Amino acid sequence: MSETMASLAATTAAAPPPASAIARGRRARIALRGLQVLLALFYGIASALPKLIAHPSAADAFDEMGWGSVGMYTIGALELAGAIALLVPVLQSVAAVALGALMVGAFVVQVVVFDGQNAATPLILLVPLALIAWKRRESNAELLRLARRLARRGA
Repeated sequence: MSETMASLAATTAAAPPPASAIARGRRARIALRGLQVLLALFYGIASALPKLIAHPSAADAFDEMGWGSVGMYTIGALELAGAIALLVPVLQSVAAVALGALMVGAFVVQVVVFDGQNAATPLILLVPLALIAWKRRESNAELLRLARRLARRGA
């Protein structure tokens, strides 16, 4: 390779990304954060709250499943914890995975107990949760570092 070509290759490799790429990345981060807030509101208000206040619609569904109020309050508390954790930067990926696992369980329950009546809802919610879990996966390494630091202090 000639000296000119090597110099050109080095210059192009070190060149900063164009402003449009930076703006696009910023918009994508903002959109993802907005999606997290929207899902947190959904899980906290529309999903967890009816279970935690024992709304008749939630109580009836859990009675029909045979889980009763203990199951209802447990699922409600897990959903509320997941909603809050979606907003905490170090927990966001783990929260998305945990809520995704809850949605897999909800899908199975909808198919088995309720004959698939609302089975599409948990599947639809899995898509943005998977996106959040994947895009925010770097927070898992941060969470692991934090856990190790806390374990060393306690040991």
